[in-house]
Amino acid sequence: MSNPALSNNPALNGKTLSADELRRIYDQPAAQTQRPGIDTPVEQAGFGGEQPPVITPSDRPMTYENTISKTVMLFIIVLALGAVGWFFPILALPGAIAGLVLGLVNAFKKEPSVPLIVSYAAAQGLFLGGISGIFEAQWPGIVSQAVIGTLAVFGVTLLLFRSGKVRTSPRMTKMVLIAMVGYLVFSVVNMILMWTGVNSDPWGLRGVQLFGIPLGVIIGALAIFLAAYSLVMDFELIQNGVRNRVPEKWAWSAAFGLMVTLIWLYVEILRLLAILRGSD
Repeated sequence: MSNPALSNNPALNGKTLSADELRRIYDQPAAQTQRPGIDTPVEQAGFGGEQPPVITPSDRPMTYENTISKTVMLFIIVLALGAVGWFFPILALPGAIAGLVLGLVNAFKKEPSVPLIVSYAAAQGLFLGGISGIFEAQWPGIVSQAVIGTLAVFGVTLLLFRSGKVRTSPRMTKMVLIAMVGYLVFSVVNMILMWTGVNSDPWGLRGVQLFGIPLGVIIGALAIFLAAYSLVMDFELIQNGVRNRVPEKWAWSAAFGLMVTLIWLYVEILRLLAILRGSD
């Protein structure tokens, strides 16, 4: 949920070294420095003793333009398969399962795989189309409201980021990541209670009233904030990739990360609107 596709990515996490920096490191005597991935002790090299690969500036770098074009292409796939899911909502469940598996595989791959990323977009399209059709049948107009809400949050977050008024901080990022873990635990527990029949409310624990307000409204508002902050992290990581002139292939990882966050944001807004309209 914090987009490991971007944050774990050596090309986008801000740790990329320039050609001059690499040259200085490797020109120094071995006694004065440790060469990344060669002389670094195993216990200092990272997870499992593996040193993340260093990405050098490319002649065909990642740019904002090619990142946007890849992102748009992926969302066209989401919309196309979403139309299929809309008319065949039974495909929502297999789409959700396939999307979860492909999302995890893509998130932890060392390098982007275009076929896997495109497959993820297709699976999520089926899932989003299916649940959107179901929700629209129950609450007419809710899908257009959720789409407008998603675009509004994305647009405002992007404008604030471009203006320099919104940035991440180590402390805030740590707090957000803790909140994301807590939200994930809540969602899993809620799902188990609903599937086992322990809680018969259509929304599970989200339907519990807290001071006259459905708990789902409070949780939903928190989730939207977390998704918005995740967008800021995505923007910063993409900015790092462009500044460091990483190879163009990493634009696929950036597009994938944005897609994950925007899909999460849309689903949360859709569910929040459903809870609000259902409580009227």
